Amino acid sequence: MMFLKKLEEVALSIIFFFLLVSLLLGCDFKKKEEVALYRAINGKDTAFLSLSTSKNRFWGQYEVRYGKMGKDSGEVRGEYIGDTLRGVFKYLSFGGSLKQTPIALLKKDNKLILGKGVVSSLLDMPIYMSEIPIDYNNPEFVFEEINKSSKK
Repeated sequence: MMFLKKLEEVALSIIFFFLLVSLLLGCDFKKKEEVALYRAINGKDTAFLSLSTSKNRFWGQYEVRYGKMGKDSGEVRGEYIGDTLRGVFKYLSFGGSLKQTPIALLKKDNKLILGKGVVSSLLDMPIYMSEIPIDYNNPEFVFEEINKSSKK
């Protein structure tokens, strides 16, 4: 009788242990990811940018609407280098073809300024030439934050 009681206690302890481990493994311990939404307007053109960040990386969605003519939309991803976000914009153009272009955004005064540079190619990947500085003085778009949220 005493043996069965001990065996029952051990069995309950093992079940409790596995339930606890299952609960812990089921929990998501990731840091909260911040998602920032931006908008920029230039004449009849409007651009929307949704960015998520983690450490020195960024990713998200980018869409440029050309008045009522059409839009380019796709994803951006890259890395933070100081106050600059440099990466690639992979998108479906309003002409219907898949394209890829480099993107550079300067973070200044809570805004993101879209830079222009001379595009080159490295292993079939479009990049801005490092010998020629990216120009942020006459940007096509200056993005202002319109919403910020946190999600797990």
